[in-house]
Amino acid sequence: MDDPITRRLADESEIRNLVARLAHLADFAPVLDEYLGYFTEDAVWEYSEASRAMVTDGRPGLRVEGRAAIAADRQRLRGVGFQGPGTNTFHVNTTLAVRVVGEDEAEAESYWLFVSGQDPPQVQKIGRYRDRFRRTAGGWKLAHREVTPNAM
Repeated sequence: MDDPITRRLADESEIRNLVARLAHLADFAPVLDEYLGYFTEDAVWEYSEASRAMVTDGRPGLRVEGRAAIAADRQRLRGVGFQGPGTNTFHVNTTLAVRVVGEDEAEAESYWLFVSGQDPPQVQKIGRYRDRFRRTAGGWKLAHREVTPNAM
């Protein structure tokens, strides 16, 4: 794509789909291979410094570094029934704003809602994601996610 506007719009669209796909796969993928493929090898998933005291899901680490460590953390969360198939949990992203900030870098901010239960489903937590993405040979990947839950 030679046209910079078309390229930027295509990049933003790919990143929006990546964010949505991560939420879908966290909740419904029977295995995590596709989910993990959306992260860079050196990806970081962390809770913001200001929100660490509010984290109540029993996480031993509030900063997880590297795709392998993220995989282990997600397996642990599935093991305790926090997310994954059969848990009746939904990661809902909304108000997603994407900015391509360089040839191979982008960032985004969005709100998230964590919904669980069946009769009726209820919002358990809300918060904000601050994401950074890197273009790779395989397309855009999530390089860093800062999670800020809000008190409810």
